[in-house]
Amino acid sequence: MKAVCLIPARGGSKRLPRKNIADFLGKPIIAYTIEAAIASGLFERVVVSTEDAEIAAVAARFGAIVHQRPRELASDTARVIDVCLDFLDEEERRDRKYDVFGCLLATAPMRGTADIRAVFNLIEPGRCEFALATTTYDLPPLQALRQDADGALAPMWPDLVNLRSQEAPQLCVDNGSTYFATVAAFRAQQTFYAPGLRGHPMPRERSVAIDEPADLALALFHAQKLGL
Repeated sequence: MKAVCLIPARGGSKRLPRKNIADFLGKPIIAYTIEAAIASGLFERVVVSTEDAEIAAVAARFGAIVHQRPRELASDTARVIDVCLDFLDEEERRDRKYDVFGCLLATAPMRGTADIRAVFNLIEPGRCEFALATTTYDLPPLQALRQDADGALAPMWPDLVNLRSQEAPQLCVDNGSTYFATVAAFRAQQTFYAPGLRGHPMPRERSVAIDEPADLALALFHAQKLGL
């Protein structure tokens, strides 16, 4: 299957400024995703989508092709899905067509080449059109509480909150790192959460998505402990 990889990386992050090129054990965070994607050998092209000149220069230095993201898709409200669709449209206009599309988030430096291949291998056109990387919750998700306007807390799922652990269904969560879909199905559904979705489990210590300073500190702790 002919595949392309897109790594979205805008420059305007607020909670952790310049997070995509922040230092992580001596390299920019985004470098780990670029290198893992290239090393996977899966992709015709590994592309970084950005509006930011500094991110573009770093991406090119580590071997990625740079896609100039439209300014309207670089705002706080822009959706990754729209960035992906815009990129696929441009590739098609340039007569570059693919069977499978991978979206790898730059803020997951501990997702490795083997994880990328594992998620890709879940795709079976006609049987499984969507796949992503998952992890487990660190606290029981069925005990989630929602806060009302007056500050009062109530169970999100009242009929499930008192289930014993052995009675609760096995749940996992998207770990914010790795997404694949067949191009046709992705265009039709315009989401990665579509029927037939499959998941590749990753341990929590390698599933830290870096969006704020505390995430960076936690990811560094795990990376050093794991010897990555």
